Amino acid sequence: MLALPTGVFRGQTGNRRYVVSKTLFNSGKSLKLVAEELGGNDYISLNFYRLHKGARLYPCEMSAQKVSDFILNLRPQTDQDDA
Repeated sequence: MLALPTGVFRGQTGNRRYVVSKTLFNSGKSLKLVAEELGGNDYISLNFYRLHKGARLYPCEMSAQKVSDFILNLRPQTDQDDA
């Protein structure tokens, strides 16, 4: 998740395409990620915190498994993908 681009980008997981927004807070110690499926109804939202006692993932009104699966399978779209 930390390797994903910061800002707004397009990505794909499986055969679904998303517009994704990743915003950093507290000098990168926390982040918010929101993804909306293009042409569909899927929605992903989470907060992630890097704390002294370890990393914490807080999905917003969905299962941690759904969020984890999304993050592990998300492939950001590159400029070459548009060609």
